[in-house]
Formats: sequence, C-alpha cells, structure tokens
Amino acid sequence: MRQFLLKEKPDKDGLVRLKDEDYHYLVHVRRLKAGHVFSALLPSLSSPRRVTVTVQSTDNHTLIGLIMPEAEEEISAVLRTEYPPIILFQALPKGARMDLIVRQAAEGGISEVVPFVSEHSVPRGHYVGRAERWRRIIKEARQQSGSAVNTRMHEVLSTDELFAYWEKLISTGEILGLLFTPMFPQGSPNPLAQGSFHRYLYKKPRLIILAVGPEGGFSGAEQKRFVDAGFNPLSLGPAVLRTETAALYGTAAVNIVLMEKAWWTLKQQ
Repeated sequence: MRQFLLKEKPDKDGLVRLKDEDYHYLVHVRRLKAGHVFSALLPSLSSPRRVTVTVQSTDNHTLIGLIMPEAEEEISAVLRTEYPPIILFQALPKGARMDLIVRQAAEGGISEVVPFVSEHSVPRGHYVGRAERWRRIIKEARQQSGSAVNTRMHEVLSTDELFAYWEKLISTGEILGLLFTPMFPQGSPNPLAQGSFHRYLYKKPRLIILAVGPEGGFSGAEQKRFVDAGFNPLSLGPAVLRTETAALYGTAAVNIVLMEKAWWTLKQQ
C-alpha cells in the first residue's frame, strides 16, 4: 500500500501543509486533488502511526490536508512484538549497486543499513557525499512499498569500526548474527551443517544482523573474523549470488520464516 511520510505533525486543527518536493510528489506525481485521500505515516521513531489524510486544497503551491482522527491506526505494537528488527551489514559494492541495496532494504523492512569497507570493497572515498541520496532513496522506497519500518542509514565504517559496533550491539544480549556466504574458511565445517534459517530463528532473537560481502565475497580471514566474533555462517544455496541479490534474498528468507513461524515446528534431534 502506498503511503506518504510526513515530516511534521499536524497542527491543533489536524491540518498539514506540504510544500516544495512534497507538494510536487503528491500533486504532480500522484496527481492528488481536493477531495482525494491518501495514507500517511506520522513522524515518530518510537511509535509510528498510519493516518488517512483528506486533501483540502492544492492552491499556491501548497497542499493542505486534514488528518482524519477516526482513521488513525497504531502499527508499532505489531512491529515490536511479532518481528525483531533486522540490521544489514553490507560490504560496499561497486557502481550503483549500493543504491539498489538501500532501496530493497527499505522495501524489505530493514531497520538499519550499515555500509562498511571490506577487503574486496571499493574505497570508502568512492561513496563520500552519498548519504543524502541514500536517505532520499529510503523515503521513496518506503512511500512506494508502504513499509512502516523507519529504515536508518548508518555512516560508512571500516572493518574495525564495524566489529566495534557489533560488540556494542551484542552487549545487550539476544542478538543473532548471520553471515551469508557460499564459501567458508578452509578446514572449517560446512556452514550448511551448522544450522538453517529455521533453527537459528526458532528462539526469536531480540535483534537480527545480516552480513553480506561485496563482489567476490569475503576473504577467508574476514569470514573467520565474523565467525570468531559470534556470527553464524549460513549458505544461501549452491548458486553464487550477486551482492545485491544476496542482501535481498537473505532478508526475504528471514522475513518469511518469521512470518510463517506459527505454522512450522523444529524437529528435535
């Protein structure tokens, strides 16, 4: 379902006034006129609410909309109780692939995208100044897909900074880290023998972190570092996936397993 992300809360009369790029999007792209209604999310990080807005006028390059209080719907409770947040640790790929990864992450309900420089990544400087572009992509993706998850974009990190961030997160407990890779360090057990999506997600963690490598994947040393830090290696199958495909594939698999958890049981060994 399409939705619009409001930047400001309505005034005391329940009115919102939208100008500039917001006006252009609603009036010229979505072609809304007086009397039309659209779905929107109120600006709140902790308790997002979906509302219905009735367009009052579109004069003087300003769209005035009225929030319909009887149609207000709190959606945060479902998000908090049913599905743990998912964070994507994404090694920087080449070209415009990161834009696609960010868009798909927002559509897939990823809570945070953390880009980092791995051994096979492009240099960090290649992505200087892209933060604002990524935030715009996230907004567009959420409006198109209807995702209620407030996807955040982290600054680009080095590998050492990434693991420092990981250590900070796991200090809170109940964190599941999944390392997606078709390869594994020489001499280590096959990742497929160590677990599966269902087994890892059987006990619902408080937070899930997915680690995806760049083109060429992670080096053996990097894979070992992830495993030593507490990540669970997991293969996405025999095919070698593009990095942008692996991120989407892994996110979709986690979401589907969580959504269907009520209908499956884990065989006891």
